[in-house]
Amino acid sequence: MVKLRSDRLALVSAIIDSLQNTLSSQPNRKALIQRMRGLLKTDQSSPTDAQVEEILQERRVEKYLK
Repeated sequence: MVKLRSDRLALVSAIIDSLQNTLSSQPNRKALIQRMRGLLKTDQSSPTDAQVEEILQERRVEKYLK
């Protein structure tokens, strides 16, 4: 019976270690968001609503009419 108890404790310990390693290896979400925002930065101004509508219309024509 002692062997079973020690085996079960070893299993629980291995599971806990595995979970801790998984949780600590997950990237920091805030840092990732900041990096993505940095990738999106540009010196150009944002497109106007009319320009966005024109881009969308061009995509629709490409997608559905060609």
